[in-house]
Formats: sequence, C-alpha cells, structure tokens
Amino acid sequence: MSAYIDTSALAKCYVREARSLDVLDWSDAEDGPTISALTLVEFRCLLARRRRAGQIDAELESRALAEFDRHVRGGTWRLQGTAFADFADARSLIDALPTVPLRALDALHLAAARASDAEHFATADKTQAAAARALGFTVHEFF
Repeated sequence: MSAYIDTSALAKCYVREARSLDVLDWSDAEDGPTISALTLVEFRCLLARRRRAGQIDAELESRALAEFDRHVRGGTWRLQGTAFADFADARSLIDALPTVPLRALDALHLAAARASDAEHFATADKTQAAAARALGFTVHEFF
C-alpha cells in the first residue's frame, strides 16, 4: 500500500512534539511514504517560522533541515514532483469539497497524493484529514 505524508505530520519526525513517536512508528512501518515537492519549501518555512516564534532555536532548525535533506536524498521519503496537472487537480478539489475549508497548499498536497496513487494519507491537520477522508484516503491522524 502506498502512503503520503503531508508537512504537518512530517514535521513531527524532526521536531519533537505531541504524537512525534506515533508518526515515526507509522512512517517506519510504511514503504517509503511519498512527499510532495511542495514539502521541500513548506518544511523549510515551518522551521523558520518556529525559530522566529521562539519555539525552536537556530541549532535545532539547522539540524532538522539537514536531517530532512539527508532523508530526501537517501530515499526515506519518495518525492512526488509537482506538475501542472497537480495544480489543476488541486483547483478542482476546491469545488469537489465545497463544505471543507480547503487551503491552497492543502489542496496541492491532496493532488500530489492522488497523483502518487497513495491509498493512505498522514496528517496532523484536522481540515486536511477531513478532506483526505472525503476523497477516499485511509487517513492517519496525528493531532
């Protein structure tokens, strides 16, 4: 079975917080979960935002980013490239899920998961979980 992990859940693998160990156990049990190319930027932004907010220090930010980059290069995460078709699919998801307050980047994660033929979707975001469930994914919630 193929699995996709969004940035909200993936961050728990690099910055210790509630449910971090659960995400690590889940990702270890999967056969190389997929991430979107979007995650490369979004994870970097997440780390910088947390450093600016005083939630992590510069040393942890640097270590977490370096470890994430090593994992991407080493194949721990399978990288799903983002194509124009993913943007078109993300746009269509806004209409397909009219009752879910889907944000742009969340829609792109869902489109990338669909493009990678993932059956499982891991997230730490309640709205994202609702959207993924509505699209038929088996959702693994880590909030």
